Amino acid sequence: MSRRIAIGALASLLLSVAGLLGTVARAEAPTQNEVETALTCQCGCGLTVHSCNHVNCGSALPLKKEIGEQIAAGRSLSDILSHFENKYGEVILSAPTTRGFNLAAWVMPFVVLAVGGLMVVVVLRRWRSGEPGEPPPVSAVPSSAESGADRELRARLERELQERDT
Repeated sequence: MSRRIAIGALASLLLSVAGLLGTVARAEAPTQNEVETALTCQCGCGLTVHSCNHVNCGSALPLKKEIGEQIAAGRSLSDILSHFENKYGEVILSAPTTRGFNLAAWVMPFVVLAVGGLMVVVVLRRWRSGEPGEPPPVSAVPSSAESGADRELRARLERELQERDT
């Protein structure tokens, strides 16, 4: 059984390395589709350059032409995206960058999940251990500080229960 696990782990590692090499190779020669998908059309449709559905879009058509020229010049995907970001600003990128304040858009969901998970663990541990803050358990044994009325009610309850059983 452990041999199968070792073979599976080795195969997984090899596939991961092959995938990494594939992305490195693709980073040097991006396709038109990859670049068009990474950029937002500036006509106001809110779609990527690749999926803009306007027939004669005044923004997508020139951008597609410029993307083709950039690819023909042999530029990498990151170089092309940097070119368009410098030309149009960060608004042209279809995904937020991972620098500056935009880093919060990538990091905060994971921070919130971690804090929420930690809070759940803390609450569950307190419930299990019975730490202060939890109400004391109800005792079935009457306390010595019972008032006379409580004793009378308890005696009445016992009488009624005995009458019911008979």
